[in-house]
Amino acid sequence: MPNANNASHAPHSGDATATAAAGALSRAQRRAVTELLRVSPVADDLGRRFADAGHTLALVGGSVRDALLGRLGNDLDFTTDARPEQVLRIVRPWADAVWDVGIAFGTVGARKADAAGNDYQIEITTYRSEAYDRTSRKPEVSYGDSLDEDLVRRDFTVNAMAVVLPGIEFVDPYGGLEDLARRVLRTPGTPQESFSDDPLRMMRAARFAAQLDFDPAPEVVTAMEDMAERIDIVSAERVRDEFNKLVLSAQPRKGLQILVDTGLADRVFPEIPALRLERDEHHRHKDVYQHTLTVLEQAMGLEEDGPDLVLRLAALLHDIGKPRTRRFEPDGRVSFHHHEVVGAKMTKSRMMKLKYPNDLVKDVSRLVELHLRFHGYGTGEWTDSAVRRYVRDAGPLLERLHKLTRSDCTTRNKRKAAALARTYDALETRIERLKEQEELDSIRPDLDGNQIMQILGVPPGPLVGKAYQYMLEQRLENGPMEHEASVAALKEWWAQQEH
Repeated sequence: MPNANNASHAPHSGDATATAAAGALSRAQRRAVTELLRVSPVADDLGRRFADAGHTLALVGGSVRDALLGRLGNDLDFTTDARPEQVLRIVRPWADAVWDVGIAFGTVGARKADAAGNDYQIEITTYRSEAYDRTSRKPEVSYGDSLDEDLVRRDFTVNAMAVVLPGIEFVDPYGGLEDLARRVLRTPGTPQESFSDDPLRMMRAARFAAQLDFDPAPEVVTAMEDMAERIDIVSAERVRDEFNKLVLSAQPRKGLQILVDTGLADRVFPEIPALRLERDEHHRHKDVYQHTLTVLEQAMGLEEDGPDLVLRLAALLHDIGKPRTRRFEPDGRVSFHHHEVVGAKMTKSRMMKLKYPNDLVKDVSRLVELHLRFHGYGTGEWTDSAVRRYVRDAGPLLERLHKLTRSDCTTRNKRKAAALARTYDALETRIERLKEQEELDSIRPDLDGNQIMQILGVPPGPLVGKAYQYMLEQRLENGPMEHEASVAALKEWWAQQEH
């Protein structure tokens, strides 16, 4: 790559390591040239417009990192010395669409299609620095005057590289290219300064480890451990969004373990580290924490249309009720009675504190509540009415419940695992067979509310609701009923009520 400006770290250990890293750098540079040439018509055109207006423009941050990794998408991040109002004047005549919702933070957004019809989502941010004070939940934004000043304020060296446009001048004052080759996360300045500026960067370290399979440098981990309480100043919404990105990553287990090991999880999601129950001396129950991480990975393996946040959160939280419900029984066994009910309440409480949308809270907590239901199935003893209730209670979450239930089997006993899989296969077969007989997904009583009021001669009110619920139970128990049989059942129930 031409005009490289790279202030690298000193070699870490051994000629072999240095040689391997050099080879990785060369491959990364070749990938970056290929990626940047792909987007160069749009990027260069924009760069020339800024240069003609007397300003500098550089591709920066995650865009440069991803170009070096050979995974640059159509979301491009730029930085400039131009102030937001100047950016708007340059971009508006050029872009297909412009938005300024982030202008208070120095960011202007735009969309531009190239000659081949490829759409690029563009963000242009004025050189800036962000810092928190001890009493504020929001970053204080101040504009900078140089690219180097902007880069030193970036979270990690692998995100502190830039390509100045037009002309593709590579700028890497903090050794990000070498750290990229070594797959390590370091900060441009000291980790303490970086995390003090924005404590959310500690969670980003765990997220990037999960997304990119990188490892935080030892000094970064130490700073995360020492400064974990600083995350308390960050808003719940920012913490939630960062946590979601981690959970939806390629290797969430790695990121979650970093959060737990550094103590950050104790501050943002304490129910997860609480799963590390002390083992009883006879090892009569599993390591719930490791079991949970395995369930999460197994659930990911069953995803069909990309990462599923509802399924992954349910897998991660399905056993969080166990620490509160653990009991050592007189016969030496360990029990967790009703941990699914307790866990559902805990899930709802924590997700509400993190400002998750109500629908998401409802779905995840419902899956947590239902995740043990299958274990009452035994070897197929459920009646058809019990199967109908299972489907009705799961509702639109049924497919996710199937995946969660299957993922919850982490036994190393292959015979036991195979038996559980066969049993669940049989349950799914029964569900499909019943669906062919009737519409299980939308079960309704054979009599609706208006018919109930007409037959009983009563006005709208609580009694109609009770009658409706009774008829629904009859429907679940008996399957579809003839009209005369439904009317007779309703009248028999009505005769037993106190009016």
